[in-house]
Amino acid sequence: MMARAGAGPLRRLVVLRHAKSAWPAGVADHERPLAPRGRRDAPAAGRALVEADCLPDLALCSTAARAVRTWELAAEQWGTPPPVRLDARLYGADVPELLEAVHEVADQVRTLLLIGHNPGLEELVLELAGDGLDEALDHVRTKFPTSAVAVLAWHGSTWRELTPGTALLTDLIVPRGKKHP
Repeated sequence: MMARAGAGPLRRLVVLRHAKSAWPAGVADHERPLAPRGRRDAPAAGRALVEADCLPDLALCSTAARAVRTWELAAEQWGTPPPVRLDARLYGADVPELLEAVHEVADQVRTLLLIGHNPGLEELVLELAGDGLDEALDHVRTKFPTSAVAVLAWHGSTWRELTPGTALLTDLIVPRGKKHP
């Protein structure tokens, strides 16, 4: 199935799954920190967005500690980070809840970064993508790992016009930071 060509400017929804988290005993899920690998991978995700020319105009981020820290470490890689909105609805959100948050975004935002959790993010990418370049959709169907970045492109005058099957999955990036001895 091909993504429908819509009217309006090109918009991009950049979906970033939070970096690898730790599981410390006695810490509530919402408060879990990033693991050492996550602290390496989150900046790599920020650099990958620069390299892919996908810097956002706005970021929507889950309030979970691991998502917020992913945002902070990724945004440190950019000269001037965009505004961020922390949204409690994104923690544990399913596709309808994620779409509701996206649909509320102001029309002047052309590139939106959404930082959250699986399985909701993976399901959102698969729901919105009517098609994908190369084998990106097959890769998402197989696994959408921590720190994965999916770039969905579509044409529309408002974010409300982003509906199932209307976007093209143009890129899937799984950045990994390097261990330092």
